[in-house]
Amino acid sequence: MVTKEMLTAALTARHGAEYQARFSAASVGIAGLGGLGSHIAVQLARLGVGRLVLVDFDTVDLSNLNRQHYFIPHLGQPKATALTNQLMNINPYLDYQPYIVRVTAENACTLFADCDVICEAFDRADQKAMFVEAILSGLPNMPLISGCGMAGIASANEIHTVKRFQRFYLCGDGTADIANGLGLMAPRVSVCAAHEAVMAMRLLLGET
Repeated sequence: MVTKEMLTAALTARHGAEYQARFSAASVGIAGLGGLGSHIAVQLARLGVGRLVLVDFDTVDLSNLNRQHYFIPHLGQPKATALTNQLMNINPYLDYQPYIVRVTAENACTLFADCDVICEAFDRADQKAMFVEAILSGLPNMPLISGCGMAGIASANEIHTVKRFQRFYLCGDGTADIANGLGLMAPRVSVCAAHEAVMAMRLLLGET
């Protein structure tokens, strides 16, 4: 059996004692557990981030399997539940807090108030705009990372992270949206998710 001490020691050997201590003490919120959010969560669990707040109202369906971190046995399950079960198989000693609820302007700040960093991972532009406005106005000291522009088949090198305002970070190419008739392809979505996870990692380590 892999104990908490064994797993922590393995992570510390890879990440260094100082970095791992910061990861273990940290809390990251993820709003939306689709193509972006599910991959962000997996990467942060592999870092050993101590607490992950996972929020999505939706269930896994067949159309999700082309880009989201779910499998056929997960079909019909709430995404928050299916993802938490996967993360438990990566590191069962972290604090996972799944919420099967739709994020609104009214509940966004309450759901994520105790986090150190928040990752926005919605598909729809109106949901993104609502969430960004709610968090930036309602949680004035909270770092927020958002995804914008990852559809299509353009080079992954066009996906990047930029800092907007004092505590808002935008990941993507800024232009390639499904509204333009472009499909969401697993490789580019995964790259954008990795950008969000990397920025969250850097913020937890004090890199702004």
